[in-house]
Amino acid sequence: MNPIKVSDQIRKSNYISRDLSWMRFNFRVLDQARNPNTSIFDRLKFLAICSSNLDEFFMIRIGSLYNYIDYGKERIDYSGMREIPFRKKLLDFSHRFVTDQYKVYQDLVKEFPQNGLDICQVKDLTESEQRKVDAYFKDTIFPLLTPMVYDSYHGFPLMMNMLLIFGVVTQVAEEVKPSNRLTFIQIPANLNRFIEIQRKDKIIFVPIEDVIRENMPKLFRNVEILSVSLFRITRNGDFTLEESDDMDQDFVQEVKLKLKTRKKGRVVRLEMDKEPSPHMLKILKERWTIDKANLFQINGLVDLRGLWQIIKHPQFKNKLMKAPAPVQAPSLPRGAEENMFEYLKEHDVLLHHPYNSIEPVVSLLEKAAEDPYVLGIKQTIYRLADNSRVTAALLKAAENGKHVSALFEVKARFDEEKNIKEGERLEKAGCFVIYGISKYKTHTKMMMIIRKEGEKVTRYVHIGSGNYNESTSRQYTDISMLTTDDVYAHDVSDFFNVITGHSYPEDYQYLITAPKDMRQQLIELIRHEAENAKQGFEAGIVIKINSLEDKEVIDEFYAASQAGVKIKLIVRGICCLRPGREGLSENIQVSSIVGEYLEHARLFYFHNNGIPTVLGGSADIMVRSFERRIEALFYIVNDELKRQAINILRFNLMDNQNSYMMREDGTYVRRHPEEGEAPFNAHREFYHLTNEMTKEACLF
Repeated sequence: MNPIKVSDQIRKSNYISRDLSWMRFNFRVLDQARNPNTSIFDRLKFLAICSSNLDEFFMIRIGSLYNYIDYGKERIDYSGMREIPFRKKLLDFSHRFVTDQYKVYQDLVKEFPQNGLDICQVKDLTESEQRKVDAYFKDTIFPLLTPMVYDSYHGFPLMMNMLLIFGVVTQVAEEVKPSNRLTFIQIPANLNRFIEIQRKDKIIFVPIEDVIRENMPKLFRNVEILSVSLFRITRNGDFTLEESDDMDQDFVQEVKLKLKTRKKGRVVRLEMDKEPSPHMLKILKERWTIDKANLFQINGLVDLRGLWQIIKHPQFKNKLMKAPAPVQAPSLPRGAEENMFEYLKEHDVLLHHPYNSIEPVVSLLEKAAEDPYVLGIKQTIYRLADNSRVTAALLKAAENGKHVSALFEVKARFDEEKNIKEGERLEKAGCFVIYGISKYKTHTKMMMIIRKEGEKVTRYVHIGSGNYNESTSRQYTDISMLTTDDVYAHDVSDFFNVITGHSYPEDYQYLITAPKDMRQQLIELIRHEAENAKQGFEAGIVIKINSLEDKEVIDEFYAASQAGVKIKLIVRGICCLRPGREGLSENIQVSSIVGEYLEHARLFYFHNNGIPTVLGGSADIMVRSFERRIEALFYIVNDELKRQAINILRFNLMDNQNSYMMREDGTYVRRHPEEGEAPFNAHREFYHLTNEMTKEACLF
């Protein structure tokens, strides 16, 4: 399939490729690194983030594609492309991204000196600085380096995923003729990326790979070095589990085994410095069955994640953009947190993080652990902070004799090992720990505290879109609700029985769950809006999610658009729907907000002829959310909280500083204030929210 036909095929499809859409998302992240209105350290932060994003994309999405290619399985993308041409398209797109990424990097490097730093090679240091670096190499680096030769007597060594590695070609004198020998040296992950040298006017960061390169003869004494090449590999990290119906320790052992196989996954990307050894390159390409498309020659620092050492340096911590202190949630008056048990018996609370702190939730859990009237705590856990207060509270609760049950999702990608360890800690303390659900990933976020109050037992429920992670709650936008409403409590109790036992409730009043019927219930809500539009009633849909990929729901959006429903979608990342196409989706608008915070909240608004239906929760509109995950959306029925949720959507639609508008061809353009329109940065304006503003919650 030639390039013209591929482009034409992509353009004609009614759906946008999931993977190409994700790549466009990472271009929007990269765009933040170009923002001249932020400090160079904020711009470096986004450069490091988009580098981490690309690593995961290769490990999971390119890795998944190779699962089809390597085993001869058929895969057809939304654009209609088969595996091989799609691989070419994705890798071509990735090369274009890396070229842009390093152009931004080189532009930022020029600004380093005026911002009190520089990245220098050893040869650029003063004599005294070189002595300091040499001493560090001798005392710290040299003892940790392990050259691993590869020749007819030594097997090919296992090289670790995403480590910096040197390939050194040396010449060996033999009786007949000299021969080349290849040796690999992996740079240990526990060494800092840079050696820091303080000068009077700036900090010099010396890349560790340059220090090792300069000292390479000390590792090959009396041997002629022909070439030294730096590279980094990315392995396939996408694996599936052969899951049994009973999720016991055998399942945990299988997860541990699969994590080991991830270390040996097939190589899907090879990053190298500009002039790699042809001899070494030929060996690596043959060994890993890769070609030129998988090879990325880097014009600058290999692995830009190393920039975090600069970004987080104590001397520059005040240069990063500071978020304002969290403000009081409209539904949680100042002082109410002092006695949340009493307050929640009479009021529901909606929190919007990070503008509202997660502290009321964590503090409530910690108080529950110590409260003599609390009988039990149930909680789902997907990702936790390091030194988690949540884990500490659950441990304390168990020590105090309370019934604690926790569902740890051990399939939370890249947190599998951490969650297994945390779960085992809780088990040892006497907690009931469930390690996931057969065939499904538990992604829903909910907690229930059971408290005896006189003759009555009250259930305190927390449910939302974000993880119980104190660290990311300051960087991700999420919504969550606290309530003692009996209907929510009954639904959540039933739901816990589903995910920890073998209960199959007929229906929920305030929850929509997956894999039960979430897709169908959302489709019915969309169809209801379409029917209202056909009958001449007011109709509109506003949805804020991370990803939109499910074809069945996309088709319903298309049908609703054709029926006259105005649809506004705020989709942070992947969007496979094509907006604004004549005869298909003229009434659909798609925007994406990428800026200071990672947009993570999910909110669903259906106009319902002036009596809005509003839901929040953990699910995106994706096949995996509907079919392969335990998910929950919750109806927001309290009128005050509903207005607050609608206002969150309103502010998102008003944003003209962090927003990108999606065009019919799948590309995005940055939104700027229109003539006469004031700048509106939702990531800042939420800190100035007043109760009066929530009364203006009109979306159409």
